[in-house]
Amino acid sequence: MWIYEKKIQYPVKIKNKDVRMAKWIIEQYGGADGELAAALRYLTQRYTMPTGKSKALLTDIGTEELAHLEIIAAMVYQLMKDATIEEIKEAGLAEYYADHDKALFYVNAAGNPFTVTYIQAKGDPITDLYEDMAAEQKARSTYEWLINLTDDPCVKDPLRFLREREVVHFQRFGEALMDVYEYQNSKKFY
Repeated sequence: MWIYEKKIQYPVKIKNKDVRMAKWIIEQYGGADGELAAALRYLTQRYTMPTGKSKALLTDIGTEELAHLEIIAAMVYQLMKDATIEEIKEAGLAEYYADHDKALFYVNAAGNPFTVTYIQAKGDPITDLYEDMAAEQKARSTYEWLINLTDDPCVKDPLRFLREREVVHFQRFGEALMDVYEYQNSKKFY
């Protein structure tokens, strides 16, 4: 079903390490409103969508969220590259380091591991699409707050890209919602 293009969706070229920022950005890797939760939510919900358009949309956006996960991973990796043990401790990541070294692991900014309780699939397309729209707004808010936490333009640039994609996804889910409402309100001829 998928064809992997061997290049990152948006370039990440961070020049300066910032271990504290890596700790905060990892929220979008394994947090409740992060990219993994979004990808899993949409790729699961697509099966109960009633129209081809809504199924395709959830597949497309769910797949794109996996690409965003790759962007976040690249950012965290580059922000932590060459960090000393002292810098890791100062950033409050000693526990993370003890468990994972500098490997990426699905946790939120507080260090809590990812859990599937972050995601929902009710099987009701209207409910699920409203859930998806809310998820996109929560992710957009998180990206805005992450942007506020840094002055580094090399960090802000991919965060801005990701924030704007959340806005686009919100709009696309609104279109899917209208499509599903139209479908549900149309006369069925058998």
